[in-house]
Amino acid sequence: MASISFEPLSLPGLFRVVPRRQSDARGTFVKPFSEVEFAAQGLVTAWAESYFSQSVPGVVRGMHCQTPPHQHAKLVCCVQGRVIDVALDLRPGPTFGQFETVELSAANGHALYLPAGFAHGFCVPDDQPEDATLLYFVSSAYAPSADTGVRSDSFGFNWPVATPTLSDRDLALPRLAEWQVQPW
Repeated sequence: MASISFEPLSLPGLFRVVPRRQSDARGTFVKPFSEVEFAAQGLVTAWAESYFSQSVPGVVRGMHCQTPPHQHAKLVCCVQGRVIDVALDLRPGPTFGQFETVELSAANGHALYLPAGFAHGFCVPDDQPEDATLLYFVSSAYAPSADTGVRSDSFGFNWPVATPTLSDRDLALPRLAEWQVQPW
C-alpha cells in the first residue's frame, strides 16, 4: 500500500505530494518522502542538502533557484504553521512565466515537488497567528555562483500579504521580464 500520493499540478513536472497521515493520542506522524515511491513516479530521489527556514507572518521569500550546471529539484513541506507556496516555471517553452500555488501547512502535511527549472518562493499570510517553518530537500549542493531567482512582485502573483517583509537579496533579483532563459 502506497504511503504517498502524487497529484500532478497544472505545470508539467510539478506535484503536490500528499503523504498518508497517522494520528493517535500522541499526535501525528507524516512521511513526506519515500525513495521507492518517488522513483516509481520518475522523480528525483537523491537529495544533496536539506535545510529549513522559520518565517514570521507577513514574510515573502523568493523567488529562488540555481542555474545550470547547479540546478536542482526541490521538495518542500511546512512543519509549523502555514504558507502559500509558489512555483514559477522558468523553463523555455509554452509554460515559461506561468506559476502554480499550493497551501502547505503542518495541519495538511502536504509537500510540493519542483523539478529543475522552477523558481520557488512562499509567504506566511498576514492572518496567521504563528511563525511558519518550511523544510527543504534539494538535489544539488548550494552554489553561490549559481544562486539567483526572480523578484516576487514581477510575475503577476498577488501575494496575500498587505506589507511584505522582504530581504535585500530578494529585492535585488531581476524581474521576470529581465530573466535570461537557461538550458535547464
